[in-house]
Amino acid sequence: MNQLTVNGIITNAIQIGIKNVASIVGAVILWILTIWIPYLNVGTTIAMIGLVVAISKGGVISPTEIFNAKYRKNMGEFFLLMIFLLMGVYGGMIFLIIPGIVIGIAWGQAVYLLIDKDLNPTEALTVSNKITYGKKWTIFLGNFILAVVMMIAVSILSYIFGSIADILGLLAGLAGYVVLISVMMAASAYIYGELSKEA
Repeated sequence: MNQLTVNGIITNAIQIGIKNVASIVGAVILWILTIWIPYLNVGTTIAMIGLVVAISKGGVISPTEIFNAKYRKNMGEFFLLMIFLLMGVYGGMIFLIIPGIVIGIAWGQAVYLLIDKDLNPTEALTVSNKITYGKKWTIFLGNFILAVVMMIAVSILSYIFGSIADILGLLAGLAGYVVLISVMMAASAYIYGELSKEA
């Protein structure tokens, strides 16, 4: 049985995120360029989520991975799963927010399982709930601490460079947020990689 830890999430997310930052930026640029093309845009949007699965398998991803036809294969199942997810999370939010967060974490691996393991929406939700059982607090805390630390680091860098010149502060902030997105995607990839061993 794997040991998912807060420290493991933070350490691996930073290492994996920095290793894949150029590829993720490339994929985001390609996604933005294709977002206006009907049908293709659904596949590339699913692929942006699928990049987390690709990153979880190790190595450096290719930005052109978002054009892989496999991401358009389960389009209907993807939309159905997203409806179930939204209904569950928003339904949980009615009960003073915390249940919605718990459901979001419990079902948070479902979309990756649908893409990676070719499960149907209800199977993906069930398996996600099973593999996150007893690990929700670790997942929440790991992501929360990582996001806070990264945002503080970006703010400090922006302030330091901004005190030299406004444009430098803006560029430092932009670069920092690019790294932040990459690291948060890497955190999701690491978490999925560890939990999917049980799927």
